[in-house]
Amino acid sequence: MQDKIEERSLVNVLNRLQKDGYKHDFKVSEEGKMCSMDEKESFSPEQVRIVDHYRFEGESNPDDMSILYAVETTSGQKGTISNSYGPYADEKIDTFLKQVEDLGKDLDKDDK
Repeated sequence: MQDKIEERSLVNVLNRLQKDGYKHDFKVSEEGKMCSMDEKESFSPEQVRIVDHYRFEGESNPDDMSILYAVETTSGQKGTISNSYGPYADEKIDTFLKQVEDLGKDLDKDDK
């Protein structure tokens, strides 16, 4: 992936990720699963891998922070999910992505 310093805006990063095949927008459902925006498909933490993440600060207000995750599912879907960063974060998204991260760490340990 390109140097993150060059990618100053969320729009620039989203455009580049879409060119790289990350075409789906995801959210976390009330049931705590990541799903497509239309909720036709849902994924458990075991079915998702975080490929990369990007943090952004608001130009006029440093407290206006967000984070964008590039993710892949076991079914081959590539897309993004975003959240506020810090005190305004959506707890469902945080919890789900923390589970994905923890599973990834466990996989890394199994490889050694």
